[in-house]
Amino acid sequence: MSNKLPLQTPNLTAQNIDKIAALFPNCITEMLDEEKSTPDHKVYKRGINFELLKQMLSPDVVDGDEAYEFTWVGKKASIVEANKPIRKTLRPCPAESKNWDDTENLYIEGDNLEVLKLLQESYLGKVKMIYIDPPYNTGNDFIYADDFMRSQDEENRQMGMYDEDENRLFKNNDSNGRFHSDWCSMMYSRLMLARNLLTDDGVIFISVDEHEVENLRKIGEEIYGEENFVAQLVIVSNLKGRNDSKNFAICHEYLLVFGKHNFSANGLPLTEEQRAAFNLVDENGNRYQLRDLRKRGNADKRSDRPLMYFPIYYNKETKEISLSQKENFIEIVPRLSNGEDGRWRWGKDRVQQNLSIIEPNYSERTQKWNVNYRIYLDPKLNPLDDTDEDEKMSKAKTVWSGGDISSDVARRTLKALLGCAPFDFPKSVALLEKIIQIGADKDSVILDFFAGSSTTAHAVMDLNAIDSGHRKFIMVQLPEQCDKKSEAYKNGYKNVSDIGKERIRRAGDKLYETLKTSGKDFQHIAKNINTAPRKTFASDDGQTSFEVPMIPARWSKTDETAENQKLANGLDIGFRVFKLDDTNMKDVYYSAEEYSQTNLEDLESNIKEDRTDLDLLFGCLLDWGLPLSMPYRSEKIGNCTVHTYAPGDAALNVPDALIACFDSNVPENVIKEIAKRKPRRAVFRDSSFASSPEKINVFEIFKLYAPDTDVKVI
Repeated sequence: MSNKLPLQTPNLTAQNIDKIAALFPNCITEMLDEEKSTPDHKVYKRGINFELLKQMLSPDVVDGDEAYEFTWVGKKASIVEANKPIRKTLRPCPAESKNWDDTENLYIEGDNLEVLKLLQESYLGKVKMIYIDPPYNTGNDFIYADDFMRSQDEENRQMGMYDEDENRLFKNNDSNGRFHSDWCSMMYSRLMLARNLLTDDGVIFISVDEHEVENLRKIGEEIYGEENFVAQLVIVSNLKGRNDSKNFAICHEYLLVFGKHNFSANGLPLTEEQRAAFNLVDENGNRYQLRDLRKRGNADKRSDRPLMYFPIYYNKETKEISLSQKENFIEIVPRLSNGEDGRWRWGKDRVQQNLSIIEPNYSERTQKWNVNYRIYLDPKLNPLDDTDEDEKMSKAKTVWSGGDISSDVARRTLKALLGCAPFDFPKSVALLEKIIQIGADKDSVILDFFAGSSTTAHAVMDLNAIDSGHRKFIMVQLPEQCDKKSEAYKNGYKNVSDIGKERIRRAGDKLYETLKTSGKDFQHIAKNINTAPRKTFASDDGQTSFEVPMIPARWSKTDETAENQKLANGLDIGFRVFKLDDTNMKDVYYSAEEYSQTNLEDLESNIKEDRTDLDLLFGCLLDWGLPLSMPYRSEKIGNCTVHTYAPGDAALNVPDALIACFDSNVPENVIKEIAKRKPRRAVFRDSSFASSPEKINVFEIFKLYAPDTDVKVI
């Protein structure tokens, strides 16, 4: 096994070939590696004999011309692009971060395709929920031009498709013959990589408008599986409608939802109106509502389910209910309003099991007896509920509306925080809170790789403040340049990343101060986020008003100020900033005859001169597949600086996750001290050792003191 870290993202194509080789070794062959081969030197690589593989799988192989398939120009190239490894890294930026040492949140600047590749090891199967709001492909939005476009590099430069930081963006005008193809290619490669990051019960939510919703759904069903399509929601984001749209004033957008394998949606807190419907009280003071036991709607006739038609017997005096005829018991059967025989929702066995919550009622209006069953506000009192929730939840519907999720309110929120509204159609915090409540748990990792103004991060912090959760966010955003004429630029925001980072800072500070000083009963709010009182704002046209939930002063409890101080201190409102950059390592392309003494001196260190210990440490984490959010400490051992990442606990027999030393000429006593701590991993610079024997000695020391430690050099 090599003792060198690879320092590049995984080659997903090679990994897939490994999997096929394990199952069908006879289908693996050699093929010419055109990229590495020269006219004088042929290099070969592993390939797959697809004809033989098809024979091995026959007759379960579908020929391409007979298969149902959604395709476009550039699809194959986008798949290749997603699987292609890159030599990039994420450079830590503590100066631009907030609470660097303590936070578990991440903000990453860079092309999200490359960032997703870099996160494949560290966050593989660890992200519970993804939300993205990608460019809508209206003809006015800029989209990424990925590697499948690089053959047109010079033409792209002439057309101004690069910004000053060499980010490749272009306006995909609808006159472009590849209008849909370019957008689909951009999305396909990113959604492929995103799927790998999700937990088995994870979920992705994607905002999209009418231009690409059909194509996006087909892409999602292909990548995640048609059986894992969850829902297509309608989001009424602009009730008055967009007057710039043709023929109809568009009021809504879409939210597509795809699960990984075992996704199950969480319920939403009941609204005040829904809570009010539990207007009955039992003998123990528990609130409940009644629901009709007779089936209504489709398949409600006796003929539809004959076994669900049977009499229920009731004694009006004793309130006893029975399924068998008894003296002084009346008979109640399910009847439709037209007098025909109907049916019950449940069969006899289920009725018998739930007699305690069944309640016959007489209607004076119809002069008929009916049978209802109780549903309690406290779910633990409902024998029908298999839940450990403290408060009854409601199943989310497929149409969402309300002033709090409107783009108008979202703009007002941004303007209040930043002094300007840099986006025309931002997403509201309330909308993202609903999405997170449905898709994530209180301790989930939540990813948004089209972060924009960082509404997702804002919503995560809000919910954590409300329910004492420990959700963590990862925001990824290309630092797109703001137009110098824009309101954002005039307010000091040079690029979109500046907007997102500042929004998180200010929103976090506001939350902290509110919690620290208000004395509000936030635990009460946690039970029902939607019960907060609302403040009405007039829209820009002066004709429409929107309601926004406010901090509920009516639950003020001054004696809880100290408790909320604790909550405020424990709330994670920080974020670590990382920026995408080229690899930390120097590129060496000299052939043997081209080496001079100067070249050899230059190669004394294979690490770029501008890279710090922190750059190297976090670069190693990406290679080793460790998360970027854990604590670390630095100390002096002798004259050497030693970094311990994710320190363990000796009392609990938990080893340090990684110990690194990047100094030159590390003495043996320092190496022994590191080895005696028995970390899971240890890493040094290649140039830390003056000679090969010294390097060999390092590995021998670890074999002696810490044989289970994985030792690498860079």
